[in-house]
Amino acid sequence: MSPAFSPAGSAEPLIESPEPAERPGQARCPYLVVRDPEVVKEALHRPSDFSPANALIAVTPLAGPALRVLQRIGFALPPVLASNDTDTHAGIRKVVAGYFTPAKVAAMEPRIRELVREAAGNAAGQLEQSGQVDLVQAVAAFPPAVVMLELLGLPIRDLAALKKWGLDSMELFWGWPGEERQLELARSAADFYVWLRRLVAESEAAPGRNLFKSLSEHGLSRPEMCSLGYFLLIAGQETTTQLISTTLFRLLEGSAPLEWKDAASEDGSRSVVRHVLTTESSVPTWRRVAAQDTLLGEDLIPAGTEILLELTANHITAPAEPSLPGTPGRDTPSPLGLVFGSGIHRCLGAKLAELEASVTVQETAAALPGIRLLDHEPEWIRLLSFQAPRTVTVVNRPGERL
Repeated sequence: MSPAFSPAGSAEPLIESPEPAERPGQARCPYLVVRDPEVVKEALHRPSDFSPANALIAVTPLAGPALRVLQRIGFALPPVLASNDTDTHAGIRKVVAGYFTPAKVAAMEPRIRELVREAAGNAAGQLEQSGQVDLVQAVAAFPPAVVMLELLGLPIRDLAALKKWGLDSMELFWGWPGEERQLELARSAADFYVWLRRLVAESEAAPGRNLFKSLSEHGLSRPEMCSLGYFLLIAGQETTTQLISTTLFRLLEGSAPLEWKDAASEDGSRSVVRHVLTTESSVPTWRRVAAQDTLLGEDLIPAGTEILLELTANHITAPAEPSLPGTPGRDTPSPLGLVFGSGIHRCLGAKLAELEASVTVQETAAALPGIRLLDHEPEWIRLLSFQAPRTVTVVNRPGERL
């Protein structure tokens, strides 16, 4: 095997799965890991050889009790967009892409700034009142959800539930939950799916333009629309929340290339967001499966081999040592063009995510100039393809007041 490949948790270019390791999740990654950016890009640009069919399959097979919870409500996720390797993909993607054009994303900037300024102002008030505030919940969590729903022409409601459903579904599909935890997560996923099914039906009959009406006119069935909406409403806002969270944490921790005060400018915030995107993205890996015996680089990949493409540094494919609160090797940047994927399945919300993160970081740094990080070792979201600190708790520096 060439040095482009190695199993998760191993520094050796071997194809077999690694032995159990100390860190949670690291040993439970039975994928062939592809690290070299050029080889990753090659795989993404060969969808007929490296299918996205496994992209949304649960990393941990669901046990009977969890499956029965989902079956009772008719939970179904037929391949529509991210995992679609059929000829229908291009047409569906074109419909969805119509909601994420550069002009529409740029037009959202004033609204994004309005939402974030309000959130940052509320965070400042909470800091004054209680002495500390979690920036994840205060500024990173809800503006991306509002922006996503507005952009798609959908009603703004049940935001707290949507955030919880998103995190639970990420863990269910990209984590390693035991049977008891699976059951809890499956109940959450079922609640989300029932809510989404009602939203789809309501949207088809609603006046004006919205995503689900457009997809219905394109010919998608309700199960197909629910499948697309299930992951789009998670990926379209939760991964942006996680990108913002990591950027805020690294700035306040002091490991970013800029200081907190520098991020209060437009250029500074954009620069630090791009740094985090290329070194520690909220979506650091993605999966593909070999559709047939084929070569990748100089290596023969047997049909059925599941591969994990490393987009940026992460805890899953990093060596076991050193064990740090952050991500080992995260100072080595990946190409910015690879961070959101590449080829026909590249993330449609790439420009929106970068804009939202930059505006949020800028407005938060401007509104809260005299703060310091309270907890330098928070709990992290550590899933196969998602990573971010769960909290970024700050207090005022001694002698500082807002």
